[in-house]
Amino acid sequence: MRAYDIIQKKRDGGVVTEPELKFLVGGLLSGEVKDYQLTAFLMAVYFRGMSDDEVVALTSTMLHSGTVVDLTEIPGVKVDKHSTGGVGDKISLPLAPAVAACGVPVPMISGRGLGHTGGTLDKLESIPGFRVDLSLDDYRRLVRDVGCCLIGQTKEVAPADKKLYALRDVTATVDCIPLISGSILSKKLAEGIDGLVLDVKVGSGAFMKTREQATTLARTMVAICAGMRKSVVARLTSMEQPIGQYVGNALEVMESLDVLEGKGPADTVALTVELGAEMLVLGRAAKDLDEGRAKIARSLQDGSAREKFGQIIAAQHGDRRVLDDRSRLPSAPKKTDFTAARAGRVVAADSEAVGVASLLLGGGRLRAEDGVDPRVGLQIHARLGDVVAAGQPIATLHHADRGVEDALARLHKAYVIDDPATPFAVPALFVDRIAG
Repeated sequence: MRAYDIIQKKRDGGVVTEPELKFLVGGLLSGEVKDYQLTAFLMAVYFRGMSDDEVVALTSTMLHSGTVVDLTEIPGVKVDKHSTGGVGDKISLPLAPAVAACGVPVPMISGRGLGHTGGTLDKLESIPGFRVDLSLDDYRRLVRDVGCCLIGQTKEVAPADKKLYALRDVTATVDCIPLISGSILSKKLAEGIDGLVLDVKVGSGAFMKTREQATTLARTMVAICAGMRKSVVARLTSMEQPIGQYVGNALEVMESLDVLEGKGPADTVALTVELGAEMLVLGRAAKDLDEGRAKIARSLQDGSAREKFGQIIAAQHGDRRVLDDRSRLPSAPKKTDFTAARAGRVVAADSEAVGVASLLLGGGRLRAEDGVDPRVGLQIHARLGDVVAAGQPIATLHHADRGVEDALARLHKAYVIDDPATPFAVPALFVDRIAG
């Protein structure tokens, strides 16, 4: 078998087999297949695409390039959630403990923020002492004893994905749906899960800008999970404006604590309840979505989800006193308001631009090795459809003097204010549902 022949086959629109993919991926890890050969193959996939069978084979090959965690000794149906990334998307923080409090084990391997989107690991690490670099043995133990564990990808999990992503990142092949799907699911399925809920974002702040793109990605991932005999459901949700009230790591932890206390912005709560209901149904802890919604909502109101989050924080070496004393979270030294230039109705809030504004303040990273400032970010005061007066604050920047002017310039372009008499409909939060 030769890499040349496999590259040529895909270049010409042929179907690549699982043995051929194993040869390429295994050769990449061993050094027998060169980076430039994999780069040529990735570019061929970018232009020629992959069939469902090919994507399943690619995902399986990447999945089995490392350790696949075995959680079968832990009672219950293990279920996780994955979001394709958004601005202000802190849903995993209240969602995971709420689902675990309802009796469904939640093993969660998450990622860091990159570009305009935030990352669950960065948010968790803004809690003093919280560790996401636990071993797989600790991960298994916490899923068993606490019912939930939130960690980053370890070196044992899907090592082929790390090498392939590094090549995609420098060869303009990141935004390729078969490769995105394989990358996401090779890590998620290595967790030892039985079921997965996918939150596929669509809109200005999402990687998938159109409903057609988001639907294609969702259907591809659902087909992969079904092909690998995992229970799955995908929800398409709107990313036409930032989620909730806060954007930024420590700020989003504070909002998550609000949700865990039975409060919080309506959209953050709605996403937590709806995605949690889907997880409970997959985890066989609810017979249908209505029962699931009621159980998740009750866990947020009765304090059981909050208590579970405290257990998770303590088990992962964090300071659980933040539950009662939010001053223990890092906070920015300065605040600056971004105000409305005119009176009228907010009719556009470019979420990607808002995410970039937070990045410019130091709250995000352009490269995987960049650091982040957990203190900085934005508080959003005006939502789509709101009527504002001239000079009224639309957002407040929490900052440390870095990037303020550039961030304000981004926000001026992000928000559009129109005549309040002009007809305007706020985009629906829930766009579509695709089940496996």
